[in-house]
Amino acid sequence: MFAALTGMGLSAAAGLNAYIPFLVVALIARFTDVITLPQSYSWIESWWAIGVGAVLLLTEVVLDKIPAVDTVNDLVQTFIRPSMGGLIFAATSAAEGLDNSTWMTQNPWVGVVLGIIVSGLVHGGKTAARPAINAGTLGFGAPVASTVEDGASVGLSLVAVFLPLLVILFLVLLAWLLGWLWLKVRRWRKRRNGRAALA
Repeated sequence: MFAALTGMGLSAAAGLNAYIPFLVVALIARFTDVITLPQSYSWIESWWAIGVGAVLLLTEVVLDKIPAVDTVNDLVQTFIRPSMGGLIFAATSAAEGLDNSTWMTQNPWVGVVLGIIVSGLVHGGKTAARPAINAGTLGFGAPVASTVEDGASVGLSLVAVFLPLLVILFLVLLAWLLGWLWLKVRRWRKRRNGRAALA
């Protein structure tokens, strides 16, 4: 059960920033015994994977804070974030030290599918909310929202690995926040369309 919660938390974190949970898992697996990745996923903790992940993270952190560029980045990430969520869910659900499930280890596709779904839902909420945040703040909200998302991704990744039971609380709060943002975006679009109809 803990491995599934860990996978869900890391997948949700990947929906905010694909590379943060990847690097958290890679570094913890490389330098500690908290996560022991199975042989088929051991490449995640290799220096080349960590290096590529770090470069991609740096690129993502910079691009995601620039208004308009962040929207293009989110479109590109539509394929990357869910894929990373699936990869990380499958890798950690089969990892030793995380109460790994024999059934999940024998059926890795379940972790991949669940990871893609969780990460895709979070990414979809983030992608829908960001244009409204940019428009409502004249672009000044982009770096703030991006920084909050990065911080949430780091926090959720660490909680998923070290305190997996808290993932349930985080996911409920994240679902509430995304629902609240979705309602705000709908209201903002209605007002904008209403003004356009009057003009």
